[in-house]
Amino acid sequence: MEPFTTLRSRLVPLPHDNVDTDQIIPARFLKGTDKTGLGQALFADWRVDEAGRPRPDFPLNRPEFAGAKVLLAGDNFGCGSSREHAPWALLAYGFRAVISTSFADIFRNNALKNGLLPVVVDPETLQALFAAVAADPTVEVQVDLARQTLRLPNGREVTFPIEPFAKRLLLEGKDELEYLLSLAPAIQEYEATHPVWVRTV
Repeated sequence: MEPFTTLRSRLVPLPHDNVDTDQIIPARFLKGTDKTGLGQALFADWRVDEAGRPRPDFPLNRPEFAGAKVLLAGDNFGCGSSREHAPWALLAYGFRAVISTSFADIFRNNALKNGLLPVVVDPETLQALFAAVAADPTVEVQVDLARQTLRLPNGREVTFPIEPFAKRLLLEGKDELEYLLSLAPAIQEYEATHPVWVRTV
């Protein structure tokens, strides 16, 4: 997993509340366990029409937002089912962070475990960001994970919460399994200092 330190990027605005995981990645794309190609399925039912043609008004299809790594979303993003494919699809598309006023708990946990940073801001800040992007699609924000700050286009900084262990893993670019494996030398040293009968009880 790629470490997350500081990210500076433009924003893709998605001003909808209660975006559920079935909209993020429709159920028909969940048959595989491979992440390959999931970026193309992100918001599939919103990105293309019934004939498979891109909808020109959908943000991900607008050229001014191409390459942006931060999704600006409405309240309660990622609600619905617990599918881990949702953060997989967002990451596969190129997003590294999502800004919202709140996230569904399971989605937030899945996102953090896969390297996608959910950034929680207050409603006033969220609306200010939507207004800034509407006025100028080229505006950028800067996310500093170590400091837990989000710098807005006007230079103002706001802080965001994150669980300490999840923050550590993101900064180090490790998932939970990689973290456990990194402790192997310490575990082996501990085991070596205890009698066999203690280790086998």
